[in-house]
Amino acid sequence: MALIGWMLSFAALLGALALRQDAPIGGSAALSNMLLLLALLACPMLWQGAPLGISRAQRVVGGLILLFCLPILLLPGAS
Repeated sequence: MALIGWMLSFAALLGALALRQDAPIGGSAALSNMLLLLALLACPMLWQGAPLGISRAQRVVGGLILLFCLPILLLPGAS
């Protein structure tokens, strides 16, 4: 499970950094912020021992919320 968290964290971090560098679409800043938050939520090293009282289930739900908000962000005229 930790390996999946590491892969998701690195993929989201690299995607966010690429969006900040390129900025190809109008909502790329918001999308980049969402990917950075997803990278933070997925990083297993930061969340060992449930600091701040945030459990694994709460982090998974937060990541799913970010994932499901993506189509709303990419709608024309939303940014």
